[in-house]
Amino acid sequence: MQIAPSILSADFANLERELQRIADADSAHVDVMDYHFVPNLTLGLPIVEALQRVTPIPLDCHLMIDDPDRWAPAYAEAGAASVTFHIEAAADPRSLARDIHAAGAQACMALKPGTAFAPYEELLEVIDMVLVMTVEPGFGGQSFMADQMPKVREVREAIDRRGGRIRIQVDGGVSASTIEQCADAGADVFVAGSAVYGADDAAAAIGELRRLATACVHH
Repeated sequence: MQIAPSILSADFANLERELQRIADADSAHVDVMDYHFVPNLTLGLPIVEALQRVTPIPLDCHLMIDDPDRWAPAYAEAGAASVTFHIEAAADPRSLARDIHAAGAQACMALKPGTAFAPYEELLEVIDMVLVMTVEPGFGGQSFMADQMPKVREVREAIDRRGGRIRIQVDGGVSASTIEQCADAGADVFVAGSAVYGADDAAAAIGELRRLATACVHH
């Protein structure tokens, strides 16, 4: 069970310090937005390169951008441990996953809440993780969409059926009150923004989220 705090909820003027606050998490979730795929603009490659130089934990880059086929491999080259592209935006996801792997990162595909998983099940052959969005991508602090849990279950069943070792990540409104539903459904990587960065003690919040998730054994 991995906790990946989202720096979308961090203090952007002090990102090095904010990464240190989450040093005992499994990775730092970095939300890249381009004002096209989503109606927000956050940070891009130069900031990721700077974060990579100072981060105590691996970077997990979530690219909410158009044309990831063109832009995503550069994030792997910059040192991100994992690069997530949106399936809705990728022209050739198989080839993109190959390019991300060739650049040294894990490849992950993300699904918006309105996107069905079934048409993309075959891509489990080439990716390392599936991100099921539990809010509409674009902004932090939104409330959790429990109606995405059947999709998480569907992905878990498909992975189990294929015998793969593919992780399932959930992102959006994940907190102490929602993480157990996600773990029960089969998720094993949890992105939490305000639940960690809004806490007085980020390390304690990470520990509590991990404890709650671990207590839910997959059925």
